[in-house]
Amino acid sequence: MKLILAEKPSVAKNIADALKIKTKKDGYFEGNGYLVTWAFGHLVELYDAKDYDSKMARWKMENFPFIPNEFKYKVKSNPRDREKPDSGANKQLKLIHQLIHRTDVEAIISACDYDREGQLIGDSIIYRGGRQSKPVYRLLLNEWTPNEVIEGLAKIKPNQAMKALRDAGISRQWADWVIGINLTSVATLKYQKGRGKALNIGRVLLPTLKIIYDRDKEIEKFVPENYFKLEATFQTNNSEEYKGFYREKKEDKFKDREYLEEIQRNLLGRQATIVDKQVQRKKEFPPFLFNLSNLQGHITNKYKGWTSDKVLKVAQSLYEKKLITYPRTASIALEESLVGKTAQVLKVHTENLPYKDEIKFVKSKRIFNNAKVESHSAIIPTYLKPKRMTQDESIVYSAILNRFIMQFMPVAEYEETTLTMKVDSSPLNGDFHSKGRVQLIDGWKKVEKMESKDTLLPYVQLNEQVHIKHSEVTNHVTKPPKFHTEKTLLRVMETCGKNLKEESDEFLGSILKGFSIGTPATRAETIKKLKDVGYISNSGKNLSCTELGVKLVETFPVQQLFDLDFTGRLEKVLSDIQRGKASKQEFLSTVFQFTINSVETVKSAEDIIIHEVKSKKVTNEVLGKCPECGNEIIDGYKGFGCSNWKNGCKFIIWKNDKFLQTMKKKPTKTMVKQILKNNKAYVKGLTSKNGKKFNAYLSYEKNADNDYYSWKMEFKKK
Repeated sequence: MKLILAEKPSVAKNIADALKIKTKKDGYFEGNGYLVTWAFGHLVELYDAKDYDSKMARWKMENFPFIPNEFKYKVKSNPRDREKPDSGANKQLKLIHQLIHRTDVEAIISACDYDREGQLIGDSIIYRGGRQSKPVYRLLLNEWTPNEVIEGLAKIKPNQAMKALRDAGISRQWADWVIGINLTSVATLKYQKGRGKALNIGRVLLPTLKIIYDRDKEIEKFVPENYFKLEATFQTNNSEEYKGFYREKKEDKFKDREYLEEIQRNLLGRQATIVDKQVQRKKEFPPFLFNLSNLQGHITNKYKGWTSDKVLKVAQSLYEKKLITYPRTASIALEESLVGKTAQVLKVHTENLPYKDEIKFVKSKRIFNNAKVESHSAIIPTYLKPKRMTQDESIVYSAILNRFIMQFMPVAEYEETTLTMKVDSSPLNGDFHSKGRVQLIDGWKKVEKMESKDTLLPYVQLNEQVHIKHSEVTNHVTKPPKFHTEKTLLRVMETCGKNLKEESDEFLGSILKGFSIGTPATRAETIKKLKDVGYISNSGKNLSCTELGVKLVETFPVQQLFDLDFTGRLEKVLSDIQRGKASKQEFLSTVFQFTINSVETVKSAEDIIIHEVKSKKVTNEVLGKCPECGNEIIDGYKGFGCSNWKNGCKFIIWKNDKFLQTMKKKPTKTMVKQILKNNKAYVKGLTSKNGKKFNAYLSYEKNADNDYYSWKMEFKKK
């Protein structure tokens, strides 16, 4: 019997289905020589600082820097009460270890995601408590289709071969813990007045904030300038008209209006000769296959109300439904070994397309290139056709499918014509130029029905004379830089600020060399956190710093944390650790020393308050009777709780309740009063995972297996 550990229940179900296992038990599947169980992402987490030393329970400047001699793990905390372990995680962890120690289990296979976080999740569970006496293997897949699962199980690797990936995961986790715990604590003590949300300081958070801050400052300092252009209308011998702009030394923008007006006066009634005509046939290749950042940028730019975090969640759902390959990838090419499978996927998805005769499978380096792939290939559909999808899933899936099909359509082609006109018998220093464009072959643009805007020029010959019919000096104003959007921000994070062309080899290799801000999996989370902690805000698609974000950038003295190159180098070392080319210990030593120095820098910096938290009024208003003990429920600082809490009553509805937060709601006094009086409350304006609004009855009921309460939801007509 072999035990397979998946990262999530949905993935475990996919594996069980592939192995044709029908029997489901409490927390696992069993059959055909396999046990298939699951985690819920991370089941264990690093100790809090106070778990190592009780004095760390209160933040005091003299207690920092704090770096434990040994990093320890505990069962994931209950999100409603961090003092207690999460009951679900604890139960599943115990079950997994019972299965591991079953006498009929001869080997363990980790089937967590094939990345450093997935490696860390699997290893932290399997090796919890020490070395494992039974052999441990690794299932490395890019998709969860039945064929891939069966093939992958035939090619499992010893888990020890993944040591470098695990070291990278541990290094990232420990480094972020040390930087976050220490600098968040001392920054909050130094720069914040009042109790409330801490001033979050993070390795990836601050350089991302600085990217937005810098763009805001560019816009703020921008001084608009007027410039002028001279436009002439030319008429051919066949009475066809077209326009052209005056230029000198290839520049058609001028600051001196009077200079252009003088030229304009010299044009009246004159002829011009076409002294140069260039006709070029140009090719337009389709955009590369999606990696996660490009997919997020594409969707957030095209559809209103989407965030990169939402795109990742929807893509993850499609991945777990076996409809797309692994989404958290940095690659925009496919492994060369996937040629045969890709041809089959293309055939499945193009059978009924109106332009199917134009689709031709090709094995090109633009699509298949091992040198441009690390761990995971670009995102493409699997061979399974979707049966049911939500509207959001359909948007993301269609984008991935269309981008995939585009690669095998004809290259789009257009003809570009450039004309140069010299005014006859004129002392002018410059000439006039016109550009025209005609789409010849739509090619891949047919996939998304992209319309090319043709700029037509009349058919004229070299040395032909044309009449200047009209001219006009036009006013223009230089435009400021545009605010960052999630699309442009992701681009800067992905390339670590390098302004590279998508087609260049340098760009294609830049991500794989490791220089970036965060990883594909974490960038969306970083942008979301910047909003959640109040450092940035958005107006439509535009992102900008809040007053707090600006003050933090201008006050926090550890400038290295704002530096893209510094953060990029840290990410590069993590990438090198993953390849076995750098030492985990050296990286951590560097990070620990950096943290120690940074804490001292903050301590010795000028005392400035950049954020004042105004205390919330605690009304102690009585809202009803406690369903647990009959005492009064009052409106407290952090929640609506029982006044009898000192004697052990545990009833409370937290004001930052995590379940309600997932639906973008907070408990209100009215809601609590209804629950206490009627055992349920009718709540309007809840938000689903897909962003849709709905109404429901919510009740707050005691769990059968412990002393805590959980939310229940009913959908009934009011």
